[in-house]
Amino acid sequence: MMTTDYLIHLFTIGIASVQEYLALHVLMCLVPAFFLAGAIASLFSKESVLKFFGADAPKYISYSVAAVSGTILAVCSCTVLPLFAGIYKRGAGIGPATTFLFSAPAINILAIVYTAKILGYDLGAARAVVAVLLSIVVGLSMAFVFEREKVERKKIATFGEEKHKHSVVIFVLLLAILLVGEIFSTWTMRIAVLVPLITITVYASLKWFSREELSSWMSETWFLIKQITPLLLIGVFFAGIIVEILPAEYVIAYVGGNSISSNLVSSVAGALMYFSTLTEVPIINALTLLGMGRGPSLAMLLAGPALSLPNMIVISRIMGAKRASVYISLVVVIATIAGLLFGYFIG
Repeated sequence: MMTTDYLIHLFTIGIASVQEYLALHVLMCLVPAFFLAGAIASLFSKESVLKFFGADAPKYISYSVAAVSGTILAVCSCTVLPLFAGIYKRGAGIGPATTFLFSAPAINILAIVYTAKILGYDLGAARAVVAVLLSIVVGLSMAFVFEREKVERKKIATFGEEKHKHSVVIFVLLLAILLVGEIFSTWTMRIAVLVPLITITVYASLKWFSREELSSWMSETWFLIKQITPLLLIGVFFAGIIVEILPAEYVIAYVGGNSISSNLVSSVAGALMYFSTLTEVPIINALTLLGMGRGPSLAMLLAGPALSLPNMIVISRIMGAKRASVYISLVVVIATIAGLLFGYFIG
């Protein structure tokens, strides 16, 4: 039985992890990332992306957009489900719909940036690229097994080109602000670059967007901060405790190295656990400190956002138990293979 002193010790360790995280990652990582995600959510029209699932879109367009639209739509593992249900029931076809379902949460702009910052740019890039490529494999596999011969689809109106161009420019400026902390190591250089970048971004935003659009942007940013930050800090808190209490030999035995079994265990564990947006990163970071391999880390990063027990229940109701079971199996298998190959090539 844990003593009071030991519980206080664990609590202190968790708080210290949160304090270290706040000192290292908030100003140059999360703050600009939240503004970037808020801009994506408010200034990019979801309809402008989802229209590519419509009747006139060729399959190569549908699958391509489905694989990368998570970056623009900024969905998490929760918000992807109603979008998936919508495009699936509108007749997008099970192939593009499941491509979107797998890829979108994994390439959430916040998730990619945060993964790269905390776990390394190799894992950040691999998470983005592999999720996109393998989502197409999942979609094509589902279509091969289940696709209907006739699919009724509705047209969706296109978006305004000029407004979309302005949104893209703001996206690039915000991304540049986000990367300043990595490009320049001294605060003198960071401030010298950040001040003009922020000034240009503010001026362009005020010039190109209405008060209502700017208000929507700030509201989306604040919503993301309120929704994600508490869960993220809780994840960091418990990640610090995990490092303290979990024997390193257990981690090494089950998810260390780069074997088929270690990647499979990591993939299945990620599929069964529920990760709120970004919380998988500090937890995986804690496990890597204890000996988790790079391959299994990627396997969990791929399977974790795509699946969870609540997620499995919902998608089973949307597309039926048989199709859901095939989709779940595909995700676990390809996450395992991807982790194995990643661990082999970087090793």
